[in-house]
Parts: sequence; C-alpha cells; structure tokens
Amino acid sequence: MKRPLYLFLAMNLLACSGSRNENENCKFLLDLNVNLSINLSLPQYSQLQFDTESVYIPNVGNNGIIVTNAITNFLAWDASDPNHSPSNSCRLEISGLEATCSCGDGNTYSLINGQPLKSSTLVCGLKNYRVEQSGNTLIISNY
Repeated sequence: MKRPLYLFLAMNLLACSGSRNENENCKFLLDLNVNLSINLSLPQYSQLQFDTESVYIPNVGNNGIIVTNAITNFLAWDASDPNHSPSNSCRLEISGLEATCSCGDGNTYSLINGQPLKSSTLVCGLKNYRVEQSGNTLIISNY
C-alpha cells in the first residue's frame, strides 16, 4: 500500500523540480508597477500615427518607456539597458527601429522583438510591457 504512495510523491517531486526559464544574469531592472494611458491624438504622440515610428515617454518604468508603432500593433519597452544596472544618465536612444544605450557601450536592441543586435555577448533582451489599444488610447501596463 505504501509503494503507490511513494511512487506518487516521487513523481510529484520530479514534476515540480523543473528548471526556471529566467536568466539569472537579467536581474538589473526593477519590476515596477506600470499603468499608463496615452492619447494618440496629443501632439507629443503624433509620431506613433506612422508605421515604424517610436516615441520615448519619461518618468515611467525604470528609465522611461519606448512605444513603437510596429505596423500591425504597438509595442512598449523599458528604456533602460537590461544588460547593466539602471542609471539616470544612461537610457536607450531611439534610431529608427533600434535603440542604443547612451552609456557608450554600444548595446543596441531591436524595437520589434526586443533582442540585442550587433553583439553575441549580450544575454538580456529588452523588458517589454503589455499594450492594449482602445480607440485612440493606448494602455501600457505590466499586469
């Protein structure tokens, strides 16, 4: 009678001890609450009416947020380089569909998929946020 119980417990233990998908090197950015609504009719967001254009929004997330019009949808990324600790003097600068760290390390990321470009040594991709569109309003959050 005890044998099936031990077998059941062993199977549960093996099922629960799987590896985590999270990269331990990607711990620089804080998991801050983000809940932002932006009206696309406002002049500061007018660039987002055009495909492949991006806008930087300060004072949200770790070091601001970059919102990109990716033709079929909108994407939002934290404007802090995920491969080193956040700094007020360093943030990602937009150049087309790429963002480059302003700290001089040359870290460059795609604003379409958030992955590092031009370097095989970078292990962390950009921190993304959820974007929902309701009419002419974008709701950006991390929950």
